[in-house]
Amino acid sequence: MAKQTFLQGALILILAGMITRFLGFINRLVVARLMGEEGVGLYMMALPTLILVMTLTQLGLPVAIAKRVAEAEAKNDQAKIKKILIVSLIITGISSVIFTIAMIFAAPFIATTLLTDERTLYPLLAISPIVPIIAISSVLRGYFQGKQNMKPQSYAQVIEQIVRITCVAIFIKVLLPYGVEFAAAGAMFSVILGEFASLLYMIHRFKRKKTVKIRTHFFAYLKKSKHTLKELFSIALPSTGSRLISSISNFLEPILVAQSLAIAGISTSMATKQYGELTGYVLPLLFLPTFITQSLSIALVPSISEAAANTDRKLIHYRIHQSIRISFASGAIATIVLSLFSVPILTYMYGNGNASHFLILMAPFFILLYIQAPLQAALQALDLARPAMWNSLIGAACKFIVLVFLASNPNFGIMGVAIAMSVGVVLVTLLHLAALQKAIGFSIPFKDISKMIALILLTWGAGTLLKNIYEQLEPHIVIFLFLLIILTCIYIVFLFILKFITKEELKQIPVIQKLI
Repeated sequence: MAKQTFLQGALILILAGMITRFLGFINRLVVARLMGEEGVGLYMMALPTLILVMTLTQLGLPVAIAKRVAEAEAKNDQAKIKKILIVSLIITGISSVIFTIAMIFAAPFIATTLLTDERTLYPLLAISPIVPIIAISSVLRGYFQGKQNMKPQSYAQVIEQIVRITCVAIFIKVLLPYGVEFAAAGAMFSVILGEFASLLYMIHRFKRKKTVKIRTHFFAYLKKSKHTLKELFSIALPSTGSRLISSISNFLEPILVAQSLAIAGISTSMATKQYGELTGYVLPLLFLPTFITQSLSIALVPSISEAAANTDRKLIHYRIHQSIRISFASGAIATIVLSLFSVPILTYMYGNGNASHFLILMAPFFILLYIQAPLQAALQALDLARPAMWNSLIGAACKFIVLVFLASNPNFGIMGVAIAMSVGVVLVTLLHLAALQKAIGFSIPFKDISKMIALILLTWGAGTLLKNIYEQLEPHIVIFLFLLIILTCIYIVFLFILKFITKEELKQIPVIQKLI
């Protein structure tokens, strides 16, 4: 099985992430154009249930499996890898049966009582077969990550999106004449077919390069796997806890925002509009670079786990430094562009720049969000998933306290919500850094901090100059994009001058290897 270096694996995942995001955008367009607003509404109402069930079914196992497989691979312990796979399949098999049955029986209650639209019953029932598919996929994904082979997962993501888009178009056209609820169910069933195609591809890759025969002495290995079960759950449960905290936080946030703004004397319609601008316009832009940092995080877990298994403390510190440096580099340009060009970006995308004050306020703080994911991945890889979970809980609690306190004050209003979100991001990132400092003595060197400040100041200066030029010209999207390309090129030059990207790292990229 082809094993990639940390950077090669991360690059493969980043490219796959870019492709799947583009395909996902096409999928949303297809659904919107074919089903209309009502059909999309039914689809979107059922979607959070799907995400919650997927989170519960996986039980945080992909991260846990990746870590434990990487440790066993470092010691060439194939028996341990087999135990990990067997235990994981048993856990996910049991959980998938429970959640599939629960999903089918709970669907009527969720549709009529919680979602208050009985038509969502059909999409909810249509999605129930996805549970066992997700369960097996999570095991294989964690296995390939642990082997530090990111290609199967990346290819599977692209296959899943292509199959989903194709099936969505077919099913909606066939089922729409029977009612919009059936079309929504067809769209949901397309998700299942996409995931199933993805699973078949990963099974094919697993069988083709299989070094572990799972069925041989299956029950004998299962009896000896009690310790393996504990090792997996020590990572999986806190990881699931962190995701559940995020899900519950997302559920509570609009409720608290609405109540707090009402106390501040803001009308319901105005509160909805302001919150829509913040979460619908601003946050997607701020979260745009996170697919890069998430890809780095996935590749980081097995890399650090392998180093920890070999007691290579120096490599652990280097990998964390490296991931922070690259994550910061990917996020800093977004921070500067969103801060300086907030009005034209929002105007060209949404038709007005009303939400620019949110971007200008939040972008400088959200630069810490881009290094948060690698820090959390490092904690999970070092058996510190529990502190990471508590950090997320503390961050969510503090965000809500600040939100209620500020948003209920007429002097702050919706800006209090933006401040609270920024506080949550900053606090969790700093807590993750503190946890790593306490556990392994990790800290960001002063030299790196100086480089980060220099990169921002230099790029900010260049960006301000280009902004002044743009303001003197007739506004046009082509001119605007051209100036952004120039700024990006200048930024890349600064990255090399300040050594955010080194020659050694470039040599690990296959295309550049051939050129050299």
